[in-house]
Amino acid sequence: MRKILNFIYRKTFLIYKVLILTGALIMIIYLFSQTGSFQYEYVKNKAWQYNDLKAPFDFTIKKTDKEIQKEKDSIKRHIPLFFKKQEVDVFQITNRLNALIKKTGNSVETIKELVRLNRQLIPEIYSKSYIKNLPDNYQLPTIFLVNGRVLKEVPVYTVYTASKIKHLLEKYLSQQPANLQLMTRLYLENLPEDLKPDTYFYKRYLQQKLASVSVNKGLILKGYTIIKKGEIVTPEKYEILNSLKLAYGQNTGKSIHQIWIYLGYSVLVALVLLMLILFLKQYRPEIFENNVKISLIIFNMLLMLGLMTFTVKYYPAYVFVVPLTILPLILKAFFDARTALFVHILTVLLLGFVVTNSFEFIFLQMIAGIVSILTVSELTKRSNLFTSVGNIVLVYTIGYLAFHLIYEGDFSVINYGVLIQFIFNGLLAIALSHQLILLYEKLFGLVSDVSLLEYTNTNSKLLKRLADKAPGTFNHSMQVANLAEAAANAVKANSLLIRAGALYHDIGKMLNPFYFTENQTSGVNYHDDLPPEESARIIIQHVLDGVELARKNNLPDRIIDFIRTHHGTGLVQFFYKKVLEENPDIDESKFRYPGPNPFNKETAILMMADSVEAASKSLREPTAEKIDEFVDKIIDHQLYAGLLDNANITLKEISIIKKLFKKKLKNIYHLRVAYPE
Repeated sequence: MRKILNFIYRKTFLIYKVLILTGALIMIIYLFSQTGSFQYEYVKNKAWQYNDLKAPFDFTIKKTDKEIQKEKDSIKRHIPLFFKKQEVDVFQITNRLNALIKKTGNSVETIKELVRLNRQLIPEIYSKSYIKNLPDNYQLPTIFLVNGRVLKEVPVYTVYTASKIKHLLEKYLSQQPANLQLMTRLYLENLPEDLKPDTYFYKRYLQQKLASVSVNKGLILKGYTIIKKGEIVTPEKYEILNSLKLAYGQNTGKSIHQIWIYLGYSVLVALVLLMLILFLKQYRPEIFENNVKISLIIFNMLLMLGLMTFTVKYYPAYVFVVPLTILPLILKAFFDARTALFVHILTVLLLGFVVTNSFEFIFLQMIAGIVSILTVSELTKRSNLFTSVGNIVLVYTIGYLAFHLIYEGDFSVINYGVLIQFIFNGLLAIALSHQLILLYEKLFGLVSDVSLLEYTNTNSKLLKRLADKAPGTFNHSMQVANLAEAAANAVKANSLLIRAGALYHDIGKMLNPFYFTENQTSGVNYHDDLPPEESARIIIQHVLDGVELARKNNLPDRIIDFIRTHHGTGLVQFFYKKVLEENPDIDESKFRYPGPNPFNKETAILMMADSVEAASKSLREPTAEKIDEFVDKIIDHQLYAGLLDNANITLKEISIIKKLFKKKLKNIYHLRVAYPE
């Protein structure tokens, strides 16, 4: 039992990797199972590239959204109107109109004639009901009268309207134009409607009719040959294929081959995860050896897959709103562009199993991911962020329009809603990436370029202490930061990371500041009274003290790496050579820094900048030739001593850095003309 426990303890690091990758595999398979298993790729008006496709089960042909909407619009245009019958006092209405007629100033005979006409027409009008106007587009032959919960269908021609009243009056007063005009005005202005619209029954009837609209327009039986190999995907075939794809999502539980489908998914997803692990092991061992960093990568892949699966299942029309470019932006902030792009490509390939028109989707998302990585060079610059949003939206739009031309052949039916989705996509990607980066720094204990900018602030508490206790070291750190940052820009390294590392690389010296020459302002050298071994121990100790001090002040590991590696495993040359003259058999390890040696381009640049800047203080009467010689000598020594062997830096880049250091030092030590006293 103890052996088993010891084995598990020794292999905890590996077991964690296996568990997190297995968990990711299971989660991805579960997400895929939520979106069906129809994975044929087809394009309207293009040839079917697969074998003959037969219906695996009975399914219905679905109407398109346009067809359903057209049918609903037709129902709205042909739905009957509902009215409630209002009680009116015919005698009172007749008397009111008679009174108005008497005030017109007509002759007594005319007034008597019009009053008699009122007594005849008004009861006739209200015996059949009166509604002033029906909607112009109302073309149905009947309306409904509501009496409690009883509906009575009434022909429209039996109901009086304004136009029918005009015709009725013309029948009796056609020979009297003046009286016809008078009576028409009085009737239309003073006759109250006894039919009032009933909105409750109208809305209820409309809802029932709209709910009865069928989403199906046909049935395909199991075994029916839907399309043959090489046959053109016509619009009719395209609708059937879309209906089959939708039916797959509703029939996955009925398929007897579901286990084999899951097995196929498992193999493909496992291959993708294997590619990720092999890439990290081969090209990013520092990430592969760090389970926290692997967890961050896997978590973000699952987050993007989960968001897209949810959108495809519940809001399929808005798939392009999901800001997938967040993934490469976040990973670039914590790692590097190559890792970010590789993970983004693998994630997009997996999403090809989820979305429709997967080729179009994969193409657009890959291009957008590449653009986001190339354009968002510094997340700390606001102007850069807005430019990046524009670039992301632009590449989405251009790609979408190109595919639209391929599918439709013209721009007549562009879906402008998709273009608006691209704008939201770009804005969400930039806005959310900042927030997620800060969140991940807290959750995973990592540091990004956004936080590195804060560490380069010389007003930080730790750097202020360094300036107070070891002002010479602080000034040296500033000079090293300037040199290293310029070199980083020249060879495309992370200049912000190097500057932060350079500012903190010598913080260990503040514990014993006067044992370092840059802080010895009184002319007294504390090493004169110490044996070389003790002096070397104090000098070497500043690396260990710096690491401890950095950890106490919660500096991130990316900055602590510069403290540990800025001398590598090199020798304290001055004291080693001093004691070597007296004792050739001295133990060299007592004069060697603990290391490790620089393991990336940034830490290698800092080592070179630190050595060159410190050594430049010893130059007497510097000339261009002396500066060239001593820069070559220092960096070549580090190169030949193997201190740069583990860093991914090339000889060409080292040559560029040498030239830059020489130029900078010549500018610092340039000769001035003699000014008169």
